[in-house]
Amino acid sequence: MKKEMITEVATLAGGCFWCTEAVFLELKAVEKVVSGYIGGKTENPTYKEICQGDTGHAEAIQVYFNPEEISFGEILELFFATHDPTTLNRQGNDVGTQYRSEIFYHNEEQKVIAEDFIQFLKEEAVFEKPIVTKVSPATIFYEAEDYHQNYYNQNKTQGYCAFVIAPKIDKVRTYFKDKLKKD
Repeated sequence: MKKEMITEVATLAGGCFWCTEAVFLELKAVEKVVSGYIGGKTENPTYKEICQGDTGHAEAIQVYFNPEEISFGEILELFFATHDPTTLNRQGNDVGTQYRSEIFYHNEEQKVIAEDFIQFLKEEAVFEKPIVTKVSPATIFYEAEDYHQNYYNQNKTQGYCAFVIAPKIDKVRTYFKDKLKKD
């Protein structure tokens, strides 16, 4: 009899979802990553609407992972290692509320882990500037258009991918070797 896979969902906004999606797809305990929009007022938003910055939504990802192989805390460790949680509504040249840093929790345990993790980062002075990452309850997650899904792996030679996403992938491959999928 085949053992049923246990899956937990983490919903994270850390700037451009192409970047966050790409780093989490590297992990062996991750079953899938979906890019989308969350946290705003517009129903069924489009990428064009999100880019205008007035929907209230963030570009985000939902990471479906096996908590027996990787913890929610380890998911957060990778999240904070691969984006700048100290810049309000901005990641690099991407500017606007849709690029904010936010953790959308699905249960009380995720909320506590996220808040405790941020407090730990503050106490350890991991970042020179204050952390602005919000911790909020997960609301409706709207899946982004198909061309946004698995974007990096389908567009590696595109300029943004080569210069912005590839260095994040390199960082994951250097610091999270034991958590990577086998090639």
